[in-house]
Amino acid sequence: MRIDTFKIEEWMNQYCPSAVYDLTSTCIEPLSIRELMTLAGIQRPLEIFDTKLTYGDIHGSNRLKTAIKSLYTEQDLKNITVTHGAIGANQLVFESLLEKGDEVLSILPVYQQHYSIPKALGANVNVMFLREENKWQPNLKELENKLTYKTKIITLNNPNNPTGAVIPDETLERIAELASKHNIWILSDEVYRGLNLAGNPYSKSMADIYDKGISVGSMSKTYSLPGLRVGWICAREDLINEINKHREYNTISVSIIDDYYASIALENRAAIEKRNFQIMREGLKVLHDWLNGEVYVKAHLPQGGTTALLRYKKDVPSKTLCRKLQENTGVAILPGETLEMENTVRIGYCMNPQTLKFGLKEFSKFLRTF
Repeated sequence: MRIDTFKIEEWMNQYCPSAVYDLTSTCIEPLSIRELMTLAGIQRPLEIFDTKLTYGDIHGSNRLKTAIKSLYTEQDLKNITVTHGAIGANQLVFESLLEKGDEVLSILPVYQQHYSIPKALGANVNVMFLREENKWQPNLKELENKLTYKTKIITLNNPNNPTGAVIPDETLERIAELASKHNIWILSDEVYRGLNLAGNPYSKSMADIYDKGISVGSMSKTYSLPGLRVGWICAREDLINEINKHREYNTISVSIIDDYYASIALENRAAIEKRNFQIMREGLKVLHDWLNGEVYVKAHLPQGGTTALLRYKKDVPSKTLCRKLQENTGVAILPGETLEMENTVRIGYCMNPQTLKFGLKEFSKFLRTF
């Protein structure tokens, strides 16, 4: 199977290791195991040291799946399978549902998996871009007009990476109604779910809203544990069974250690959420203050998630801009070209506030002289 180069990952693999100030991260400042144990109030987690390092529970332990179930209103253990991160979850969904000649409607900008994997599987991929003038919200009329009798899956990401836009619950329900009318699956990449900055931190989940809704989650973003490599899929039972058939060819089980720590994190998510929202709000203030004084950049402040998409006022390709910025200052940001959004850049704003402040200050100085 031939597949397009994964632009984001290629760029980050090449440039992030050498960055002095890395503003590309999409995770809230990651937790150490010690910090996780402290937040959970666990003094001596000796049982993990006595655990034999077998394959563990094939589809995820009941403990972990019970903790995942608590994030949803309509799901049971039979509706959940644990995966190698959300990246593994998305791939399994596409491999389980798509045949050559099917159509996928992908709402961009979004993680490249959502359109490159379907294309590699022989599906026809239609795209609908979110528009800045609409505050990065989906146009439902345009969405409906792009559906055809061959459309098999609509894919979306909420909250959105890179824009930080949050689709309101009522809009999610209307998208589900459109999909139901045409008997279409919806793959909802919800790795930033729980990070809404206003109102309920958790948007409604597509798996809870819609019978053919598929929700993908992860420990990486909302829970600051990207190193665990734990994700999951929530969907109706017959699809989970089909996904598990495919899953057996590439996963067997996630690490028994990852399963253990993910269970602890989700069982104590209130403490993690409190910590993470403090980091998010500090970062958002830094970003807000910087944007107010920066003449070469404009952006809608993110409503959720961990990233912001910035449009810059320089007549230069985004890859050139980002490459020169890092060469001259050590500051790494992501070029919008890797997201099919030229003349923009993406930054994460949920790292150490001093790193963010310095990185943005250096970016401003660079823009004035570039």
